[in-house]
Amino acid sequence: MIFSRFDSPLGEILLTGDGLALTGLYTRDHPRRPAVVGEPDDVAFAEVRRQLTEYFAGSRLTFDLPLAARGTDFQHRVWAELQRIGYGDTASYRKVATRLGDSKAVRAVGVANGRNPISIVVPCHRVVGHDGSLTGYAGGLTAKKWLLDHEAAHRAG
Repeated sequence: MIFSRFDSPLGEILLTGDGLALTGLYTRDHPRRPAVVGEPDDVAFAEVRRQLTEYFAGSRLTFDLPLAARGTDFQHRVWAELQRIGYGDTASYRKVATRLGDSKAVRAVGVANGRNPISIVVPCHRVVGHDGSLTGYAGGLTAKKWLLDHEAAHRAG
């Protein structure tokens, strides 16, 4: 595993990769943030860093990066669905489950959402409670609110 650290408005973000693709993006408080040793490889993450800089500046609405998250088939289906939630939009856990073909899979969607190792790029922060309330985010609800407010402020139209 190679890694880099990125200073963001949310604090330090840890980027992990396999040399070909991004495998993780973890805020400081993420409960599954891996321990890293050795020297960071900022060159290997130059494109990730550039796109994150643009995102935090409000000029990037989508990411175009090779991703290699480890997870189950169901988790990958959920994570793919998360990437279909538009910048500045939100969807409920039930809506995501329904889009996957099983409106009763709300809890399973919640678990998969919480295990997303590539937050922000795979926008798990855009999933909210059925009433629009902010629920669960591995980076903390303060970070989730910041990300949603940031996107709302920079959303076109």
